[in-house]
Amino acid sequence: MARKPRLAPAGYPQHVIQRGNNRSVCFKCESDYIAYISWLKKFSSKFNVGIHAWVLMTNHVHLLCTPNLDNLGVSKMMQALGRMYVRYFNHKYERTGTLWEGRFHSSLVSNDEYLLTVYRYIELNPVRANMVEKPVEYKWSSYRINALGTSSTLCTPHFVFLNLGASQSQRLANYRALFKEQLPQTAIDKIQSGTRRGLVLGNDAFKLEIESLTGHRLKHEALGRPPQTSRQLTTDHSEIA
Repeated sequence: MARKPRLAPAGYPQHVIQRGNNRSVCFKCESDYIAYISWLKKFSSKFNVGIHAWVLMTNHVHLLCTPNLDNLGVSKMMQALGRMYVRYFNHKYERTGTLWEGRFHSSLVSNDEYLLTVYRYIELNPVRANMVEKPVEYKWSSYRINALGTSSTLCTPHFVFLNLGASQSQRLANYRALFKEQLPQTAIDKIQSGTRRGLVLGNDAFKLEIESLTGHRLKHEALGRPPQTSRQLTTDHSEIA
């Protein structure tokens, strides 16, 4: 059976998940996380992909990113990153064979409805996994950058994030305020299902826009109302990446 075509038009954000094969561990020590981040930085720059949010868990990775010029930018980035990291990992731990669970999963994300919800979903992963009590306590995510203003040469703020406030301090405060309320389970389910099945996270108008742009017919499933949209908002840490 032919693979379902991946919808990845340039200029539209994507939620990407890459899992370890059979949920196996992909990061065993701090140097592994550092290596992955360095190559993510390298290949996102090479293929002109903006990285807005991320979290590296022990056996999988979440990214929120936007291909800026090439609709294959994210695929090229993930393929190059995956190959480089597997060579590093296999050599370091004297192993052979695959590390990743096939090709990565992804879904397009509507700017107005789901983008900030996906930001929160990604950066709250360590909290949901009971690894930390607060997202700021987890080192290998973008939370400290997006919420505290920690310097980063990897993170590219999305315009929806920039619209959270007229100044950096206002944006950071408004972003942190998003995390004061628990992310509803319905939103978590929508994001997980949408990414696993390659669906589009957005309303019917957004889906029609993607259909017109890509020429592919989409399933018009009711994804529900997200907990909060960008329009409802008024407008000592070391460098992570």
